[in-house]
Amino acid sequence: MKIQDIEIDWLGHSAFKIKTNKKIIFIDPFQISDEDKADLILITHSHYDHCSYQDIDKIAKDGTIIICTADSQSKINRIQKKIEIVLVEPEKEVAFSDIKIKAVNAYNNNKPFHPKSEYWVGYVILCGKTAVYHAGDTDFIKEMSSLEEYSKKYYLIALLPVDGKFNMNSQDALKAATAIKPALAIPMHYASIAGTEADAKKFVELCQEKGINAELLDKM
Repeated sequence: MKIQDIEIDWLGHSAFKIKTNKKIIFIDPFQISDEDKADLILITHSHYDHCSYQDIDKIAKDGTIIICTADSQSKINRIQKKIEIVLVEPEKEVAFSDIKIKAVNAYNNNKPFHPKSEYWVGYVILCGKTAVYHAGDTDFIKEMSSLEEYSKKYYLIALLPVDGKFNMNSQDALKAATAIKPALAIPMHYASIAGTEADAKKFVELCQEKGINAELLDKM
């Protein structure tokens, strides 16, 4: 899908590919068929369906920069190409040419899967007039309200999990979208490990009822 300054593809689960006019960015590649080589790879946390060595190795090349949490580093260190690893935790910002990336909080409130103490992350990616928020694995958390600031300055795309087992369900994802106020909300983390296409469709329907622009992407 071509949106504003970027092209964004859903690769299944929580995996996305973003193409700018200069860079190819992958987020949480998992069981992907895409074999484009990445300039930047963003990993939200170390769980196997987000930090997949096989998928990262497939798309990495000499010069690829991998942005990840500290607990993901041991997997990524096995890659034999000349990569650069940049470690992040919530609130850390990094910049590469005209792309700015901020790591943000991602955690569960009342589930054991993603404790806040792990310092796992989502990402806000700024490119031109477009901002992409990839929530990572998370519930609806208080820190999301601060993301509304991006909607005032950028065309904000919010990629939100909707599976309801390890993350938000469709109703809580609606709360997140309502707080964030994106120009476009896209559901993720379904039709693979947990969650169904019905969960994603329900999220889109709930958003549309509230006047929030939301859309399902076809898996690429």
